Amino acid sequence: MTWARRCSAVLAVVLLCFACADHTPPQPERCAPAGSGTPVDAVMLSFLSRARAAHHIADNHEQNQRWDDAIKTLNGLLKGPLPPKHPEVREVLADTHARLADLKSQQGQFDGAGANVESGLKLATSETYFRGHLFEMRGLVEERRAKQLKADGDDAGAKAATERALAAFEESMRIQAKVIESALPPPAPSASGEAKP
Repeated sequence: MTWARRCSAVLAVVLLCFACADHTPPQPERCAPAGSGTPVDAVMLSFLSRARAAHHIADNHEQNQRWDDAIKTLNGLLKGPLPPKHPEVREVLADTHARLADLKSQQGQFDGAGANVESGLKLATSETYFRGHLFEMRGLVEERRAKQLKADGDDAGAKAATERALAAFEESMRIQAKVIESALPPPAPSASGEAKP
């Protein structure tokens, strides 16, 4: 799956959550989808559309190995006009930082990739999919760094980077397990009245 397709799926969930959230009364600049009683912020819809388009453009650049153009497009999304900082906006921006980290680390720009992960983590502060994905990306960045250090003959540096990668992957797994567990129904009580494990 291309990142843009994954991004579209993520943005669809974000939009659904946004549409279902409790909002202030409609203002003139707000619109409502047909058959919906919930107003949806037109500015937010524009931002989500812009984000999807940016990831599609980045996909095209990546497929043609125009890495700098892909990075420039995504940086344009981060630096462009933003709606008020709804949680949904922060999540989209955090996911964009994760993609930038992926692109940069593929090009050996490990410090820049790490900076994007850190920026994303400042946006995704709650234990959600987005924060877990950023730790997964930190692990991938360090894994790639370790491979490069190993190729350069720096065994000690490669070992340290591998340890950082494993720690980041473990943290990603922990966060994503909590996300999954929070969505599960509580265990049914057994005949003795105790919850089944």
